[in-house]
Amino acid sequence: MNSLIGTYECKVDAKGRLMLPAALKKQLSPVLQNGFVLKRAVFQSCLELYPMSEWQALMSKVNKLNRFKKKNNDFIRRFTAGVKMIEVDATGRLLIPKDLVVFANISKDIVVSSAVNIIEIWDKDKYEQAIDDATVDFADLAEEVMGQDDIDDGIS
Repeated sequence: MNSLIGTYECKVDAKGRLMLPAALKKQLSPVLQNGFVLKRAVFQSCLELYPMSEWQALMSKVNKLNRFKKKNNDFIRRFTAGVKMIEVDATGRLLIPKDLVVFANISKDIVVSSAVNIIEIWDKDKYEQAIDDATVDFADLAEEVMGQDDIDDGIS
């Protein structure tokens, strides 16, 4: 799957249903029928929506961990806590389960943001706060992560 593009402001109804933005739905059209996995993010209080193929690729890596090491077993348990299979209905809506709505503090206004090969779902206020908090350090972070002169990968 190619990289997803876009950040969209959306609304969630009282039942936790989210209408996928048309531009995002179009990008996801090749994988819509396969379903998705929705989970808690590791580092932020948002949700991550994985196309099933991306989830299976990630799980193949996780499955290689030695489960006879306690830290690996603990990681797997925590990483997969609250994981749900999600279908997009005929009208382009997906239902965010109640426990995940609570985890991400999702209210009516949300932000749906591409994160390379997955989608993050944020409460709008929390998203704005996360972006604002990261602004100060982003230049340093960008230099540290992407500014390595010794790697020739064609990105500049």
